[in-house]
Amino acid sequence: MKILMLSDVYFPRVNGVSTSIQTFRCELQRLGHEIWVVAPDYGQPTADEDRICRVPSRQVLLDPEDRMMRPNLLSRRLAELRAHQFDIVHIQTPFVAHYAGVRLAQQWGVPCVETYHTFFEEYLFHYLPVLPKRGWRAVARLLSRRQCNQLNGLVVPSQAMREVLVQYGVRTSMRVIPTGMPLESFQEGDGAAFRSRHNIAIGQPTLVFVGRVAFEKNIEFLLHVVRELQQTTHPDLVLIIAGEGPAETSLRRLGTTLGLEANLRFVRYLARGVELSSCYQAGDVFVFASRTETQGLVLLEAMSLGVPVVSTAVMGTRDILAANQGALVAEENVAGFATQVRRVLDDAELRRRLCAEGRIYARQWAAEGPAQALLAFYADLRAGRVTDSNAQEFSKR
Repeated sequence: MKILMLSDVYFPRVNGVSTSIQTFRCELQRLGHEIWVVAPDYGQPTADEDRICRVPSRQVLLDPEDRMMRPNLLSRRLAELRAHQFDIVHIQTPFVAHYAGVRLAQQWGVPCVETYHTFFEEYLFHYLPVLPKRGWRAVARLLSRRQCNQLNGLVVPSQAMREVLVQYGVRTSMRVIPTGMPLESFQEGDGAAFRSRHNIAIGQPTLVFVGRVAFEKNIEFLLHVVRELQQTTHPDLVLIIAGEGPAETSLRRLGTTLGLEANLRFVRYLARGVELSSCYQAGDVFVFASRTETQGLVLLEAMSLGVPVVSTAVMGTRDILAANQGALVAEENVAGFATQVRRVLDDAELRRRLCAEGRIYARQWAAEGPAQALLAFYADLRAGRVTDSNAQEFSKR
């Protein structure tokens, strides 16, 4: 099968969408299919593999991390690709790529699929506060409903996200297919060496957060949890924040206000491989409290490396945490979340059990299963066998 993926973001822009595209692309190619990715040119050298097509782009107002593909040049590039006779157009983002992809699939007479990666209802207000939060929620719901109902099929990473879209009035056939874990890419790291590089002593209690440093990730809440632990039982606690994003300045300021300068380490983005694995494994606990995750892949990454997780179970993280393995679930309450973290820090036997459970559990989310589920969805769409179901379509192996 030949699949054309269109996206407004891809590496070197680091986020969950880029990771998902890369994971599915690699698995589908390994299974013998031909995958092309059309994405923005970020104006810097990139070590792209074959069949990655870059489109000249311009900066996005108020969002320096992202780029907008130039529509006329995108149309020209897509016209050049027509000779490849693709079987499926798979859109990954709801911006320029969405409208170009829908138009293209209609012209080529092939099914058009899109993955709903981002819970925009809880996202837009943080970046465009010109409307009240209620107003942006209404806008996000309206646009999502309109765009999703233009498609032949919709991939959602979690059952919770599917339920939200049904409430919006989305009628398009949906399949719940998480991204899955490319387990072979997560090699063991050296947590002790990472600690040494960042002035964290062996045995010093350490928490880790990995992800975009953005307002919707609710990292501010984690700083208040650190303050609670620092003031009560763990004065030398450290929180490592690995990532970059628009909330960093605000978080540094809050850290100063809370008296946490000695307790925080901002380490920016880390390349996947030994360095990122070492960052995860430098922690005694991985902590997460985002309200907007459609899946929460970082929880599985931490578990696969033997790092216990304490997280809220909101939206997509509910599916991962439902098995109650490798993690403790906490409410979004500072005292309650701190209690769960304290349990893991202070109980070596609990920590060992969660570590062992997490490594086994993460392997049940291996990327091959979701790739096979996605291929089955493509086949059903091409054959006209699309149906919707309340049941999750992907079964962990």
